[in-house]
Amino acid sequence: MKKFEEKSLRSKSIYEGKIISLKVDDVLLPNGKESKREIVNHPGAVAIIAITAEGKLVLVEQYRKAIERSIIEIPAGKLEPGEKPELTARRELEEETGYGCHELGYLQTFATSPGFADEVIHLFVAKDLYKIEEKADLDEDEFVELLEVTLEEAEEMVKEQRIFDAKTAFAVLWMKANQ
Repeated sequence: MKKFEEKSLRSKSIYEGKIISLKVDDVLLPNGKESKREIVNHPGAVAIIAITAEGKLVLVEQYRKAIERSIIEIPAGKLEPGEKPELTARRELEEETGYGCHELGYLQTFATSPGFADEVIHLFVAKDLYKIEEKADLDEDEFVELLEVTLEEAEEMVKEQRIFDAKTAFAVLWMKANQ
């Protein structure tokens, strides 16, 4: 949908990092005036609502430097160049949780912070989980703790703000609606 479209007139790259890049665009607004937009480019990511045979949600706790605290999240990770989201989802599930799955279904794709970033997350539901005999290694700068919780426990974690990110809050709502 292009209602209220802002046309880019000029774009200046400010930063090129390992994961993100930052640019500033001069845009033409719908009223004919010009403005600036700071935009974070991100390769995209996946997130997995992994459900055990007992109906528990598989979560990971990890420290997030951007918010200076540990939070509890569904398994997730960024897309590698040219990698299909389903492959990324299977890889991240194995790396972060030690689980594989026989059933992986695509749920939807959504923007994380469309006011300033182009990142989208491809959300999957993993069922019929099994333990991986030789768990894949986490990234060398990644430290996580595995949790398996009931829907009620996850809802309490949202209230306590231990679950603090949108993708995981969405997962809890989805589980509640689909139990």
